[in-house]
Amino acid sequence: MNSGLSEREFIIACSQRFSALLRGKKAFLLAASALLLVSCATTPPKSLVTPLPTVTPPPVKPALPSGAESVRGVWLTTVSRLDWPPVASVTASPASRIRQQQQALTEKLDNLKRLGINTVFFQVKPDGTALWRSKILPWSDTLTGRIGDDPGYDPLQFMLDEAHRRGMKVHAWFNPYRVSTNIKPGTVRELSNTLTLHPASVYVLHRDWIRTASDRFVLDPGIPDARDWITSIVAEVVSHYQVDGVQFDDYFYTETARSALDDNATFRHYGQGFASKADWRRHNTQLLIEQVSRTIKQIRPEVAFGVSPAGVWRNLSHDPAGSDTRGAAAYDEAYADTRRWVQMGLLDYIAPQLYWPFARQAARYDVLARWWADVVRPTPVRLYIGVALYKVGEPSKSEPDWAIQGGVPELKKQLDLNDALPQISGTILFREGYLNQPQTQEAVSYLQQRWGHAGG
Repeated sequence: MNSGLSEREFIIACSQRFSALLRGKKAFLLAASALLLVSCATTPPKSLVTPLPTVTPPPVKPALPSGAESVRGVWLTTVSRLDWPPVASVTASPASRIRQQQQALTEKLDNLKRLGINTVFFQVKPDGTALWRSKILPWSDTLTGRIGDDPGYDPLQFMLDEAHRRGMKVHAWFNPYRVSTNIKPGTVRELSNTLTLHPASVYVLHRDWIRTASDRFVLDPGIPDARDWITSIVAEVVSHYQVDGVQFDDYFYTETARSALDDNATFRHYGQGFASKADWRRHNTQLLIEQVSRTIKQIRPEVAFGVSPAGVWRNLSHDPAGSDTRGAAAYDEAYADTRRWVQMGLLDYIAPQLYWPFARQAARYDVLARWWADVVRPTPVRLYIGVALYKVGEPSKSEPDWAIQGGVPELKKQLDLNDALPQISGTILFREGYLNQPQTQEAVSYLQQRWGHAGG
């Protein structure tokens, strides 16, 4: 992805907002150094870009209710049928397809129950399609092979019934802006063919909202009507299904140097008053979070709303309130000011993806886990940590610890730290399909020993 601000733009923006503190790059570095010298003080360093809000945060749930168990979760991915449904089921007869898909899901839930998993983050909106009976989105082609075809049952309702029967919670996981996973001619043709369906794809109903980024069709986050449309989708699920939570993943603004999101016209139309397009983009992302959060609480206050962002908010080299890391930053690359969302109380929980081992100097697991613990400490927002199950047991030159003794020592260290820090309320594994891979079996056995007894 492209970085959000060039160095020059960043300095100019900071100078305009904090002219008394900053006078260009030299002053920025001096300020950062000074704050580093007092890092042992009880008061955390103040960010140069997102000071603590002066407004009183709205009430949200406590970090972990007394007597409540920690989240032992897993992401169950449906995009490209990565975890579910079975690829072979798509071409089967309707009756056989339903039987295969439902059987596969119940077997997965039985396995998760044995492992002690108590929360499933189920991907119900992998792109511009739905895995529930929606009046806004067409049925997902992951189920039948063709967008809009009725699968003959409601996968979200089936998941809720089966998971709740096993004493497990379900969070509906949405990718808010993605419309398709590619821009191939066949995909364009299939999206265009939905025009006669009810509902049709957003690709044909609101073509003016669609942009290309990262070689995918996406919605332009700067268009207010597009944000309203996303909010209406979440509202539909929360209103009609007994989900325990709603989660957005880290795909807000997504682009690559080769395939950037061209929102220049949108910025000219809606971006008046912003010092830079980057600031405006972050504003747009926050508006979506605010409005979805407010909508969920109006419909069903008990439903938890969370986001799973990239693990690095900002690096210390760019902001004295950032983490001592050198990774891609959500603030600068996805235009998601996740730290501020926590401070403002817009979320019930945040689940940063800390997909690195303790020994990865550019983004140490323990450094980031402690940084996030400090972020949520003064707030009621719960903190769950996303762990890289997909790396466990895999040889890696840059991260060799994942392959030592099947990755068990590294996994144990991460879970031990999560349990030791009182601000961390749980762990989520990415992703379910890797529980069944040969290279993870030592780690899976360890998880069953550690968590299985807690699963009942």
